[in-house]
Amino acid sequence: MKAHASACLALALAAAGAAASDAQRGARLYEARCGGCHGVDEHRVGPKLRGVFGRRAGSAPGFAYSPALAASTLVLNEATLARWLADPEATIPGQAMGYRVDDARDRADLIAYLRGL
Repeated sequence: MKAHASACLALALAAAGAAASDAQRGARLYEARCGGCHGVDEHRVGPKLRGVFGRRAGSAPGFAYSPALAASTLVLNEATLARWLADPEATIPGQAMGYRVDDARDRADLIAYLRGL
């Protein structure tokens, strides 16, 4: 029983470490792929992304969204961000973001980073 508990604890600690490294990798991906268009705290070509979790798409104050995105009712969470990053145009037709993240691990790591903002 003690060995089983120790193994479970080791797995839990490893998972916690993996989650932290995912967010760290996500931060590097963000800087390399997203940061040119999206500031964390300021709008650029795209809207700022701090506080994106739980926010309605197209609703960051002070950013000029496309009509399609401004009219969207999509609430951004892990699942909807994964869909959005995989194919923005399929998620909200008529939006203006032309960039996709095809790799599932990259999407997950970016989302882990965005969750912490």
